[in-house]
Amino acid sequence: MKRIIAIVFCLLCVASTSFAGNYNYISAKQVKENLAVGSAMIIVDIQVEKEFNRHHLPGSVATYAYPVKSDVERARIDQAVKLYEQSGSPVVVVCPGGKSGAKRCYDYMESKNVPAEKMMILENGMGGWPYKELVQTKN
Repeated sequence: MKRIIAIVFCLLCVASTSFAGNYNYISAKQVKENLAVGSAMIIVDIQVEKEFNRHHLPGSVATYAYPVKSDVERARIDQAVKLYEQSGSPVVVVCPGGKSGAKRCYDYMESKNVPAEKMMILENGMGGWPYKELVQTKN
């Protein structure tokens, strides 16, 4: 019986990783370099309004969509989807920590036909952004 339980557990572990999404990430250093040379990119910031106002990257699209769990929050990302449709520029998703909210935004945008190869998540999100000289505030 213990052997059967162990086998079922192993199968469930394998199955759960098989269905886990693959996401593209971009380092803060690469985003900084892209900003410095003026590379075309759509920075989709999903932080809540208070956090966005406190700190965001230059040129960010404020969606206030975090945590991207409800239909209302997902609908706030539609403006970024439209920007992608108009420009075809790469998309960088920025959230507070670069984890679950960013993944939900990425998944939503992919469901709206933004190709995964055109999207990246900022590693460690805005909370891990080391280049304070590039941080902007909104009053």
